[in-house]
Amino acid sequence: MNQTAQDIAQRTSVDPAEVERFSALAAEWWNPNGKFAVLHKFNPVRLDYIREQVTARLRIDPNQREPFKGLRFLDIGCGGGLLSEPMARLGADVVAVDPSEKNIKTASVHAAEQGLDIDYRASTAEDLAAAGEQFDVILNMEVIEHVADPAQFAATCAGMLKPGGLMFVATLNRTLKALGLAIIGAEYVLGWLPKGTHQWEKFITPDELKSWLAAADCPVVETSGVTYSPLSNTWRKAADTDVNYMVVCQKAK
Repeated sequence: MNQTAQDIAQRTSVDPAEVERFSALAAEWWNPNGKFAVLHKFNPVRLDYIREQVTARLRIDPNQREPFKGLRFLDIGCGGGLLSEPMARLGADVVAVDPSEKNIKTASVHAAEQGLDIDYRASTAEDLAAAGEQFDVILNMEVIEHVADPAQFAATCAGMLKPGGLMFVATLNRTLKALGLAIIGAEYVLGWLPKGTHQWEKFITPDELKSWLAAADCPVVETSGVTYSPLSNTWRKAADTDVNYMVVCQKAK
């Protein structure tokens, strides 16, 4: 029996309004010139960062054709699978979860067309944790600012890491600069994202995120900002964490 966003929300940190917002855009995920065009441009930075950090911290040869072979990945809030598919191509055993059934359908169809075997599920972090699921790497990218209880969500996800496992969290800093660039600029002036995609009060400072992860026995081991260059129309890692940033935390062994 299908579960509605409201059903799921009763037992999880899922925000039903956020689920509905992204469900309405489900067909756009794989259109590089559509509503998620900015995410397609942002994706190479995320992929490079994940590959670099996983191979270095788990002591894997980065030159292997499938460096993630033998590792179990969770892509939580996977959307259309923009991260799940590259992880599968790198050899990972990928479980990809999103509360939106429309997103999961879009992701599943696209993966099948690419000949990729990805375990897509219309579910939540809380359901996975309750089932005792464990992972080597968790991708928690551009998701935490959309949930109802980010501190609890971070703890739930961290609790599913195997000892020594890694979790990547990417989000937006709650600064006036982020308000100006990520909301007013990106949504209302440039039209990069649909209006209402983000709420500034739900943005998360690096200190807040670090404290939540430390309390979950998964301290942050690396932080990187991500900035946009209008001259080259590209995103890149940077020291500036005032708007977009990514962290890696590692579960105690």
